[in-house]
Amino acid sequence: MTRKKVVIGFLGTRLDAGMSPKRWERWRPTVAMFAHDSFVPDELELLNFNDRAQPLVERVTADILEMRPDAKVRHHNLGIDDPWDFAQVYAGLQDFAKGYTFREDTDYYAHLTTGTHVAQICLFLLTEARYLPGKLLETSLAKKDSDVESWRGALEIIDLDLAAYDQLAKRFHKERLDNAELLKGGIVTRNRAFNDLIGRLERVALKSTAPLLFTGPTGAGKSALARRVHALRARRHLTKGALIEVNCATLKGDNAMSALFGHRRGAFTGANAERAGLLRAADGGTLFLDEIGELGLDEQAMLLRALEEKQFLPLGADKEVQSDFQLLAGTNRNLESEVAAGRFRADLLARINTWHFRLPGLAERPEDVEPNLDLELEHASHDLGLRITMTREARDCFLSFALTAPWPGNFRDLAASVTRMATLSDAGRIGEEDVRFEIDHLKQSWSGASVPAALSGEGLVDKVLGGTPLDRFERVQLDEVLRVIARTESLAQAGRELYSVSRALKANPNDSDRIRKYLARFGLDYAGVRHALATCSMGDATK
Repeated sequence: MTRKKVVIGFLGTRLDAGMSPKRWERWRPTVAMFAHDSFVPDELELLNFNDRAQPLVERVTADILEMRPDAKVRHHNLGIDDPWDFAQVYAGLQDFAKGYTFREDTDYYAHLTTGTHVAQICLFLLTEARYLPGKLLETSLAKKDSDVESWRGALEIIDLDLAAYDQLAKRFHKERLDNAELLKGGIVTRNRAFNDLIGRLERVALKSTAPLLFTGPTGAGKSALARRVHALRARRHLTKGALIEVNCATLKGDNAMSALFGHRRGAFTGANAERAGLLRAADGGTLFLDEIGELGLDEQAMLLRALEEKQFLPLGADKEVQSDFQLLAGTNRNLESEVAAGRFRADLLARINTWHFRLPGLAERPEDVEPNLDLELEHASHDLGLRITMTREARDCFLSFALTAPWPGNFRDLAASVTRMATLSDAGRIGEEDVRFEIDHLKQSWSGASVPAALSGEGLVDKVLGGTPLDRFERVQLDEVLRVIARTESLAQAGRELYSVSRALKANPNDSDRIRKYLARFGLDYAGVRHALATCSMGDATK
């Protein structure tokens, strides 16, 4: 049985207009769609904003029936006062779609050519959202060199589910790739987990103004990523203000309150002039608080109110000021542990933790060592004003070491390493001898941050976790893992020691990943543990 064709479209009060006999000499979209043998609608649901154009409705209907006496034309007055009011038009169309009975044996088409631009957009959106379960129909004037009579025009059917939208889909895909490239700083990263993180971040950054929390070890790229998020939103005109950055570790005492929230003249000793503060400077833009875990509890309370109420009280003021900004926060601390220790407010963490992105350290992204090496070589070339290259032997030697190195300073360590090799190279060509010298330097500097095996026992767990309560079984197990990490030089080496039995039974052991997942249960990562243990060691050495 042949399926029926039903067209849903607006009356074109200008394009469909015409009462004299000469109307047949000009193209009228609603009438012309019935003049094509290749596409013959059986029914037309003719939508009208209001009843002001009733004579034209009757004229168009009569002309359609003159051509197709067996066609059915039904009129629908949507009761829309302002055809250019998006909310009115969308609501009217949506109500029509919800009240309409769509039949299983019928194909439906949404005619996009007539009606205001607002009506066309709303009709498209409702069709895309499947409120109107059909295809799009577009009519147009016939081409000048066409043998089709001008009044009939041309007709095209667009199926949103088919290849007619391939080009649109390709443009959308390319835009997504461009956005991701911006967030990654132009580096073609290969680590799947990091690329997935960037994909999620891109979608969130373009849809939400809620706070974003970036965690991860020092040097993992939190600050750079925050700048790129702001740049992406600015490129899409989602923010008009500036990016204001501050490292909270540099804010102490009255200076912290004043720097963030501003002060009135005379608010405290030395306050000789009024200060607006960083939150007001970020109004309409983005505020990036790096190392947010370093903020004092009083500043945390003020920040929470500023986030929730968009207003706060500067020091020494008796009237609140307003600021509307998006907060980006970064930290290398475990904020859950900080809450448990009473150093971070639970309500503030809940407010900034809606979107949490943990950036992996360089040691967790061995696939990305090589592209980042190339990037740092480009940076060195720019900084030194000289083309910096590596011999094949030097490159292989460095990558062989770098892929399993701990990189406690992460990308900062890598950048400094390349800078040293480039500076010491002969005529900008890094050789194998330069690389081996640098490897020795890195091993020596990292060994200074190693932790003596004597650092063990329950105190070691407490120093890493900040006093988080643990069951005895978990404490003993974690202590052993920490002692192994302390006396080995890399994640891979620690894995080989911890899983020496089970790894022998596996064809493709991934001991490093097992340690990462184990540490993640406690909110820890390898680089962070090494840093914490090194800090403990140096602290003990000075006593």
